[in-house]
Amino acid sequence: MTRPDGRASARIAVNGVHLNVEVSGEGPPLLLLHGFSGSAATWTPHLEAWQGFTAIAVELLGHGASDCPADQRRYRMERCLDDLVALLDRLPASGGRRVAVLGYSMGGRVALRLALRAPERLWALVLESGSPGIEDASERAARARSDADLADDIERDGLEAFVERWQSLPLFASQARLPVAVRDELRRQRLQNDPQGLAGSLRGLGTGQQEPVLARMDDIRIPVLLLTGALDDKYCALARRMAAALPCARTEVVPDAGHAVHLERPQAFAGAVRGFLEECLQRERRRESVRCQ
Repeated sequence: MTRPDGRASARIAVNGVHLNVEVSGEGPPLLLLHGFSGSAATWTPHLEAWQGFTAIAVELLGHGASDCPADQRRYRMERCLDDLVALLDRLPASGGRRVAVLGYSMGGRVALRLALRAPERLWALVLESGSPGIEDASERAARARSDADLADDIERDGLEAFVERWQSLPLFASQARLPVAVRDELRRQRLQNDPQGLAGSLRGLGTGQQEPVLARMDDIRIPVLLLTGALDDKYCALARRMAAALPCARTEVVPDAGHAVHLERPQAFAGAVRGFLEECLQRERRRESVRCQ
């Protein structure tokens, strides 16, 4: 289905489930992975700035118009990665081509592990407020219990209670300065999700469920941009640790922004992503030119 704004929207069958995908633009493919309780709409304000790329905005399992299976095992990271690889094979915009991947928060966890799982499929990686996982086993187990408790709360109390609780977290405190219309739209997007889907996503893709990958990040040989907001001390520190472990990475700290840089400083965010991707493409073209001589 083609929307009035020119974006093509479709539910694509992969591995027995359907993922909702919105595709727009022309050019090198850019896979977009939203955060927890987000959707493809996360990226809508930035698409104009990314003209010249084919934006592939995927709604992860349990979110938006994608399926919400009752089987909690279906949300695990390894199954999520299987789905994304299968999706890339099926989409004309990416079939047989390498993609750049941009992931925010939960989407960043997925993007990072996709780069480790299928490095031959990526030409660049952007992690916005990303994490390589919790290294301390007891801390990781505590986070897993916390995520499981929140999943239970969502199923018991419903979406409205969850959204109020989620938006009041200290992690998102800087968003209180956003215009009321922006905050209302974000709330509206979150309320469009399904309680069962969000609960399953927490139990499968939550931070506490993931093995840490910092020690493996030397295997990622593509260019990586680590984007964080200056007001988000925890994730700025994580970005510095990841940059030290990656062979080809740089960090960019956006002033006056918290965890959701794309929401709080949209122009700076979109420009940083575009500049990085264009630089990566120029580097690739120079390499191709040398090989052809």
